[in-house]
Amino acid sequence: MKPEDFPEDTPTPELVLPIHRATTFVLVRPHYPENVGATARAIKTMGFVSLALVKPGRLAVPQHEMALKMAVKSKDVLLGAPCYDALAPAVASADWVVGTTSRRGVSGVLLPRELGRLGVERAARGNKLAVVFGNEKTGLGESERELCHDFVRIPMAADQPSINLAQATQLVAYELFVAGLEARNQGL
Repeated sequence: MKPEDFPEDTPTPELVLPIHRATTFVLVRPHYPENVGATARAIKTMGFVSLALVKPGRLAVPQHEMALKMAVKSKDVLLGAPCYDALAPAVASADWVVGTTSRRGVSGVLLPRELGRLGVERAARGNKLAVVFGNEKTGLGESERELCHDFVRIPMAADQPSINLAQATQLVAYELFVAGLEARNQGL
């Protein structure tokens, strides 16, 4: 059987790399249900299935009609996402918590490609990674940033403060996946 022969939202036997098992994507205070559903789809296209939500807005819950609509072939990821009241319990099992930021002036910020390489190295050692994305309008709060060990920023050519939440998760998931493929191909 090929992956396309499986019914929608049935987990399929696909390529699973150590980085897939090691990584959880965490959305903090997401506001729009479409972004939550699109994020589930974005990470699953790169082989990731672990999504967690922290204090989602009233509408940004996995069961919302628009979240379900946007989670094309990813409803298992969406509906399997636990919801937490705070970030600390959502990242409690992570050895490395990386927050995303669009803020200027934050020193030591990783590029997504660097995050991919470092994430794969840590996953190979059995470490767990949580990549934390803040609210669409305000990003991560100070108390949430304090729980992060490092930060990643997606570089942009235009003077735009940020990109869509699902697009950001897609870019980070892509870099982690590509780094995982490269490590596998090198026999690491």
